[in-house]
Amino acid sequence: MTSSSALVLTTTFLLPLNHRPTFLAIPSHLSSSDGHGRSRAGPQGKWKCCSTPKDKSASTQQRQRKPPRRSLSGKSEPDVDPIGFLSKFAISHRGFAQFLRERYKALKDRRFELYSRFIDLKESASGYEILGMHRHRQHRVDYMEWAPGARYCSLVGDFNGWSATENSARDGHLGHDDFGYWFIILEDKLRDGEEPDEYFFQEYNYMDDYDKGDSNINVEELLRRINDEYWEPGEVWPRKSRMEMVSKLYEQMFGPNSPQTDEELGEILDAETRYKQWKEVSKFDHVNDRPRFDVIDDGKEFDIFSVKGDPVSAEKFKSKKPPLAYWIEMRKGRKAWLKKYMPAISHGSRYKVYFNTPDGALERVPAWATYVLPDGKEAYAVYWEPPPEDMYKWKYKRPKTPKSLRIYECHVGISGSEPKISSFNEFTSKVLPHVKNAGYNAIQLFGVVEHWDYSSVGYKVTNFFAVSSRFGTPDDFKQLVDEAHGLGILVFLDVVHSYASADESAGLSLFDGSNDCYFHTGKRGHHKYWGTRMFKYGDVDVLHFLLSNLKWWVAEYQVDGFQFHSLPSMMYTHNGFATFTGDIEEYCNQYVDKDALLYLILANEMLHELYPDIITIAEDATFYPGLCEPTTQGGLGFDYWINFSVSELWLWLLENVPDQDWSMNKIVSVLLTNQQSHHKMLLYAENHNQSISGGRSFAEILFSKADEQIIESDNVLFRGASLHKMIKLLTFTMSGSAYLNFMGNEFAHPNRVEFPVPSNKFSFALANRQWDLLMDEVHRQLFNFDKDMMRIDEDENILSSGPPKVHHINDSNMVISYNRGPLLFLFNFHPTICYEAYCVGVEEAGEYQLILNTDEVSYGGLGMLKRNLYLQRTSTKRTDGHRNSLEVSLPRRSAQVYKLTRILTT
Repeated sequence: MTSSSALVLTTTFLLPLNHRPTFLAIPSHLSSSDGHGRSRAGPQGKWKCCSTPKDKSASTQQRQRKPPRRSLSGKSEPDVDPIGFLSKFAISHRGFAQFLRERYKALKDRRFELYSRFIDLKESASGYEILGMHRHRQHRVDYMEWAPGARYCSLVGDFNGWSATENSARDGHLGHDDFGYWFIILEDKLRDGEEPDEYFFQEYNYMDDYDKGDSNINVEELLRRINDEYWEPGEVWPRKSRMEMVSKLYEQMFGPNSPQTDEELGEILDAETRYKQWKEVSKFDHVNDRPRFDVIDDGKEFDIFSVKGDPVSAEKFKSKKPPLAYWIEMRKGRKAWLKKYMPAISHGSRYKVYFNTPDGALERVPAWATYVLPDGKEAYAVYWEPPPEDMYKWKYKRPKTPKSLRIYECHVGISGSEPKISSFNEFTSKVLPHVKNAGYNAIQLFGVVEHWDYSSVGYKVTNFFAVSSRFGTPDDFKQLVDEAHGLGILVFLDVVHSYASADESAGLSLFDGSNDCYFHTGKRGHHKYWGTRMFKYGDVDVLHFLLSNLKWWVAEYQVDGFQFHSLPSMMYTHNGFATFTGDIEEYCNQYVDKDALLYLILANEMLHELYPDIITIAEDATFYPGLCEPTTQGGLGFDYWINFSVSELWLWLLENVPDQDWSMNKIVSVLLTNQQSHHKMLLYAENHNQSISGGRSFAEILFSKADEQIIESDNVLFRGASLHKMIKLLTFTMSGSAYLNFMGNEFAHPNRVEFPVPSNKFSFALANRQWDLLMDEVHRQLFNFDKDMMRIDEDENILSSGPPKVHHINDSNMVISYNRGPLLFLFNFHPTICYEAYCVGVEEAGEYQLILNTDEVSYGGLGMLKRNLYLQRTSTKRTDGHRNSLEVSLPRRSAQVYKLTRILTT
């Protein structure tokens, strides 16, 4: 027992026998937290205790005062207003406000459940540190799995001849606990002729940090050195029994022949007098390192939330580092371990977990497996523990988060030109340089997490902690992320926590033989249309699994953010397959899954607290209110939300409306939807959905000669290239603070994506990208335009600017003009009319330089605008509500971007 602990008891035993709980002094370093992240220390610099309460009302108020809520780092969080964001969006719906209040109450209860099991949110998301298979320093491998429905658990694999009895969980609490967690130890085997370690707790360092041979230090020598070099006189207080200190205190108070009964005890002085007497007799020796204590009695009843501590002693205690260096010195290195032991399970060994359930025996791929390989019709977990010299070593730091996000969406498997599944290494060497050259600063990968069905595009996940073995090893993916960081590119992961694969052999469905382990039972446990399983978000252990999964990808693979896929599937019991009219009642009725919303709040709180630069993106087609509002103001805490309406608008116009009938007002109104969340909106003209989900890419639609909307005088290539550029430029510049492009669309990839399925005889013909098209003139020109569009944002910070100021919309002329940041944008969508001197308003008088023109020959245009017209000077003619105007030449189906280069004063 340390001296500080002794003093706590000393002060306590000086109290009257009938009033001991009200007189207590606790060192600040022992009372800084109550285990739930709440501070138990009051103002620094004093000690506080209390004898008999004098002011009942004051003490009652003191007890009722709640401590401030603390974040994971211990800092006070801002005040919480569960309906704070409603006024920002002018929402006055009573039912929704009440729903938010009830949701916040449920959130506090959910936090309490989590913290009761896992201390805090950080620990709730750290399950991967103990679950699954891990090498222990004491020459063994530990395995832990959650399977509450199982009766028996063991490991089977190559390492034990697939025996279901050789390596099983022990009976009792060492084998499994009341929550259904099973624990199995795989002991390393002694080599022939080797003697067991002298100490059962002997540790080995497998990562070669201390692999310099055995230092030949034993426990006795270690303890002697600690006493001589680390502890100061008086700091070590050995005791022979638990009651030794109590008896010494009692003897100190009442003498060697202390009274044994209340009658012999006689009259007891008040606590303050006895404390002063004890303090006078037991003067502290300031030479040693024992904390100095004092007690200040303010006459109030003891309040655990306002205990005060001695700052000098506390600071001295904190500055003293634990003697871990001595313990580490006793470890032996990897070479000594390999000489003495054979690994219980070697790197690359296949294994599964075996359960005995009420319905019979089962073999499953472990839920926390980090590498899974298919073998014919079965899948096996693979123990991944490469030797230190073969492990991937990170070379680059994470890039700083840019002001604006230009995201390149991609799928590793279809990223090659050949009709096959591409690998992580091929993507790293071929695609990453292209992404950098194209001007994008982030990639978003989907289909990376292990999935049994390749045709599911990676969305029917089976193993949430494993990278897909189709593309390579875990170290191959680390290299991909590292090289991307070296190029200054962020890496986002499309994470699927809204549902899971229904596969029972490789996935989580019926994992422990029961139907309610990870998922809901009955109809609610199955997606209405996709045949997938729906998570049970109200279960603490399921939350533990999902939160840990998010933290795993950041901690292990250093990903920079997540897009949460298909949120409607989890947020509504109808999985988002319902008609939404925009009525606020639809966001708080009986079909809303409150538990799923609580999970999203906890996930965002955890990620942003532990990793402040992390990016989270919400993929929600229902526009749920408060997606990107702070969780303290009633929001869900995302950084960006995706506006699906824009892409759907362009697809509808291209497929159903003749070019000459496009409405400029409709286009602008859709692009300017939800301007209150403009700075958190992510837009795209088209993503992978248009190319993969049974549809056609925009390029395939635009360059199709059979398109009925083409006017006779139109050139197919010119029309397609012009609209392709204008649609992207308008989407990129008019709204939102982040932009996304699907792999290949930057150069108008003409073909859709079709994964190998029975209907196409498992063909890979369309499961790739035709990079050789960049050598074709038209596609190279479109790529050059896309690259220059990205460059303008890099130079002028368009996306990080405020919302646009649209000052000219003319449906009959099919012209749009607006300002954003320092730039002026002009669009002429008319298919046949060119305007020689079209007048648009500008506020600032001066000279405007044309910096981007979609009609340039180098971009596949006709080059109708001469170079001498690239610099325009304003006139004082008032137009569009502005004091000045420009007269510009607008060729048909073209867009222009001007920058004010010189201001003229009148």
